[in-house]
Amino acid sequence: MSTGFPAVDRITRFFAGLADSAPGRLPPPPHGTIRFDLVDADGRTTVWFVHVRAGQVRVDRAGDRADCVVAIPPEMFVRLLDGTDHVVAMLLRGVLSVEGDLSLFLTFRRLLPPTADSANPEPVRGSPGCTSRGGVGLPGSVNVFSGDVFMISDQHGDIDPNPNSPLGLFFFDTRFLSTWRVTVDGERLSTLSVDDISSAEARFALVPGQPTHYVNATTSILRHRWVGQVFQEEITLINFAPEPLRYVVRLDVGADFAEVQEIRDSLCRNRPVSATVEGHTLRLHYRRQMLHRETIISTSEPADLDERGLTYTVTVAPHETWSVRLRVLTLVRDLRRRDLRERLDSGINRSRAESARGIDALVADVPRLRADHQPLGDAYARSVRDLAALHYQGLNYRERLPATGLPWSMALLGRENLINGFQVLPFIPDRAAATLRILALSQGARHDPFRGEQPGKILQESRYGESAAFNDAPDAAAFTAADTTPLFVILLDEYERWTGDADTVRAYEFQVRAAISWLDRYADPIGRGYVWSVCRRTWTGQANESWRASVRGICFRDGRLATFPQAICELQGYAYDAKRRAARMARRFWGDPEWADRLEREAADLRERFDRDFWIPERGYYALALEADGTKVDALASNVGHLLFSGIVPPERAGHLARHLLGPTLYSGWGVRTMATTEMEFNPLGHHTGAVWPADNSLIAWGLRRYGFKQEAGRIACDLLEASRYFDGRLPALFAGYDRARTRVPVPHRFADSPYAPSAGATLLLLRVLLGLEPYEDHLAVDAAVPEELGQIELLDVRGRWGYADALGRGRPFSAHRLA
Repeated sequence: MSTGFPAVDRITRFFAGLADSAPGRLPPPPHGTIRFDLVDADGRTTVWFVHVRAGQVRVDRAGDRADCVVAIPPEMFVRLLDGTDHVVAMLLRGVLSVEGDLSLFLTFRRLLPPTADSANPEPVRGSPGCTSRGGVGLPGSVNVFSGDVFMISDQHGDIDPNPNSPLGLFFFDTRFLSTWRVTVDGERLSTLSVDDISSAEARFALVPGQPTHYVNATTSILRHRWVGQVFQEEITLINFAPEPLRYVVRLDVGADFAEVQEIRDSLCRNRPVSATVEGHTLRLHYRRQMLHRETIISTSEPADLDERGLTYTVTVAPHETWSVRLRVLTLVRDLRRRDLRERLDSGINRSRAESARGIDALVADVPRLRADHQPLGDAYARSVRDLAALHYQGLNYRERLPATGLPWSMALLGRENLINGFQVLPFIPDRAAATLRILALSQGARHDPFRGEQPGKILQESRYGESAAFNDAPDAAAFTAADTTPLFVILLDEYERWTGDADTVRAYEFQVRAAISWLDRYADPIGRGYVWSVCRRTWTGQANESWRASVRGICFRDGRLATFPQAICELQGYAYDAKRRAARMARRFWGDPEWADRLEREAADLRERFDRDFWIPERGYYALALEADGTKVDALASNVGHLLFSGIVPPERAGHLARHLLGPTLYSGWGVRTMATTEMEFNPLGHHTGAVWPADNSLIAWGLRRYGFKQEAGRIACDLLEASRYFDGRLPALFAGYDRARTRVPVPHRFADSPYAPSAGATLLLLRVLLGLEPYEDHLAVDAAVPEELGQIELLDVRGRWGYADALGRGRPFSAHRLA
């Protein structure tokens, strides 16, 4: 069927008007040419060339070169213009093809009509309920990961099918293997040892059956696995018997292609998966319209293949071995059977050695730590290595992007990576720079109610799963946070203070002005001068737009939920800090002292109003939030510590907050709980109603230190470092908020990401707190306040605008407790 004339006319009018509509809508970089190939159902192609340079646009109908080529049917382009679809969603499901520089095309998004008709006709999957599911104990698991390809198995190396378990091989937010189980002669294997060689590599030593008497075992099995662009595993049988033995080795294989978020929220749906056998290859397929996911398992040795796995029948001579290497490809195909990565500049395979060298190089570039306190040394080494590995190759950004955590958050999450970028600036400034680059590129430019996008708003989440591809949920580009926008400004300013990279600040003036405009115009829909969180729908119910984004996260002491919209307290602190920092950049780098003066006046006014409207004098702390009518939401929560982080608290109030934060109702002995034990909604297993988040605590410790509470900040640092001992130096995203005196050890939470970038970053920010590291122009100030039990700390070769500097702190007893 031919494309209708109305669509052609609409497209022609759009391109014809681009040159006139572009001024003021594009940041200066990047520069380049995009060629649009509009291919209709009859195979006819209409070509447009869009040349972008210095914020200006020129449109031609002919040309001979392009930095980016976009192939799309005209009716799909009209959907893009209308806003009923999104660039990333269309790319993921194969109705749009991009070759070359995708970042140039993402910049072009800013030229689309400003209003998107994005109302989603289908309800978001799931039913109302709280996402904070309780659970004690991490399952014994072994994970290997490289970018957003990762494998999580049990201690034997196996994956048993379970729709609600995070075990599996994952890529693009999708589980490509949900069964991966080895038996020998029909017996399951038992583990003798597991060796975590690196983040991307592990080795298992096993025996068949129950390991009751290891001395009598005549057969050993080694499983050696590693992951990069593909997953590989080598299985080796060793026969220690004096005679040859015949073995039947079976590998059961399956794929459910479930999305990570479905597994997390126990909302997995059945998908029609087909299997085909081709020679030494087993292929597992899932299709939905243009979307095609495929798992390809190949074997280096002959096997009997069926639709459920591979069987090897082998005879091994005495004291000899038999080995097989298995290779698993995870493919995201369109109907032309091309993998998405084949069409994009970033689709470059990196060998296992190359990936390891990249991680080693980053680790070698961080400051060297010498610490008397072994848990600090262990946590530092583990955190740095995890942060080096927590990157993934995006669709086409020509660099590694910061990933957040495993298994639930191996994706770009705006808030989490902005906070993590702040945490690690003295150690890994490139991570902050990468976060700023991708979030500047994807900044909101349209009014899109379905995705929450507004001009100037900073992205919160970008996922590559099926729901994102089909707009079942706004995951392809979700602007579902009210704090990412001020945090973007805060990180940019802090980045320059540490690195002296004035060019980056100058390059992002456009984005900062848009972000401040969002705070002034769109963040305050009721005109009361605050940043408000609106209600958003998730797969499992309603949520707010703060980091406490669970259904019951913002509540009164008596358990009542706050109504929407909500002016959540730390959002106001972030806005205050963002305006002060934007003023510094405007005055120093953008030559706009008038705007700087106005921003400083607005920040001072916000601080005064906030103290008046949020303070609860009879409780001695700030309200968790305000409702639209000004009612104070009076639950005591860790959010008040973020107010110290932002600096919005008058000095005379800080002592009251410090007493609450380190008091028996909020402080567990391992860290500050998200909610006090006195509140009706308190639950030590609740994500946002009682658990302990190391990242949350690191910001609180930094805020306490900022207001002069060195001893209190040091106590948080000591207790979290002590807790890290029970997690092999790797702090999870959260753990249970039980009182330390009751449990004696920190209680793990089974639904926590680990590794988790903001928790790894917490260790680094706590180290900054202990040493009192602060940039002052071209000098690094050191004002150490190290608790006596930590001994001496030396941090060598701290990189910054001063070049390299060393920091030293010696443990000493503190004077009388300030809060007594």
